[in-house]
Amino acid sequence: MDPLAHTLFGATLAETGLKKKTALATGTLIIGANIPDVDAVAMLISSDYALQVRRGWTHGILALMIWPFLLTGLMLAIDRFRHWRRHRKQRRKDHLWHRSGPPMRPGVLLALAFLGVWSHPLLDWLNTYGIRLLMPFSDTWFYGDTLFIIDPWVWLLTGAAVVLARSESWPGISGWIVLGTALTALVTTADMVPPAAKIVWVAGVAAIILARVSGTYRNAVQPVAITLLITVVLYVTVMFAGARMTAWHARSQLAESGIEVREVMANPQPARPLLRTGVAASENHYYRFRVNWARPGSFELLGDPVPIEEPDRIVEAALRSPEVQGLRHWMRFPAYEVRELDDGWRVFIRDLRYTDPGQDTPSGIGMAVVDLDEELQVQGPSPH
Repeated sequence: MDPLAHTLFGATLAETGLKKKTALATGTLIIGANIPDVDAVAMLISSDYALQVRRGWTHGILALMIWPFLLTGLMLAIDRFRHWRRHRKQRRKDHLWHRSGPPMRPGVLLALAFLGVWSHPLLDWLNTYGIRLLMPFSDTWFYGDTLFIIDPWVWLLTGAAVVLARSESWPGISGWIVLGTALTALVTTADMVPPAAKIVWVAGVAAIILARVSGTYRNAVQPVAITLLITVVLYVTVMFAGARMTAWHARSQLAESGIEVREVMANPQPARPLLRTGVAASENHYYRFRVNWARPGSFELLGDPVPIEEPDRIVEAALRSPEVQGLRHWMRFPAYEVRELDDGWRVFIRDLRYTDPGQDTPSGIGMAVVDLDEELQVQGPSPH
């Protein structure tokens, strides 16, 4: 999931009452919910290197056991420093300093660190990008195929209680206004978001504003946060069931044509809970499809089947290019196309999760184009 979703989820956990359990609980939950994404610095090197590094070591089981202890140690050090600084300041004024808020409970803090850190891989597993949960012992990718990587309903539900709880000061109010405006502009101007979803989003934002202005939430932030968190869990459960139903529809429909499917990806669509596209793989072909998983009769194939072929010597030469090593390992449904040039070959490498079979120009992730000379040596960047 995106960093905002992780942050809001950690903050919502805090507002359910966990922030009262120990000092620095909110910061621990929010930082923990984001800390595995330190591997995002790989994007500064290249997008392909990011595919090679992201959601690996820092998201694997070993790191997930270590992160909470490191985070707890950091927060305890921060608490001790704050205590020393305030105590020193108060001594200068000949006053006694009393801690405000809950006392520091290291054991509770460690438990919250585990909760925050482990919420991250859970959310990441829900989408189609994948996560290597067993790193460094195995670099196998796992996929939940449940939520789109950016889900506005997760933003709305997890953000509501946090906005209500943390919009008392003018800086806080101003920050939420800026963020809310930016997200509303993003959702309402995105072509992939249907008009009905845009209306629901605007209505949801209006409800949050109304609750904030009326002040009716003041004594109910905790139960509201608990209710919204339960709603998120129910929403994810429904979406998970939708992914399983989508896979069942694909297998059933293709079985009627005598096609045995070995793997299905049910690709969620942004702000469209019932609509799925996807890829079904048999032993010999990929079948792209679209379906409303609540209406089995809506299943339809998209385009012709795409042959599954082992890389030949030309494709293998392209796959050895240093610029595609991340993509090579990350691909889930690889498809290759070779076009002959006057002085060599152009190889199109596509992952059908995110690209169409006839797509010529890379956009986003999931595709690369490699030019080879007649000796199968990689040439410079191709004009694509």
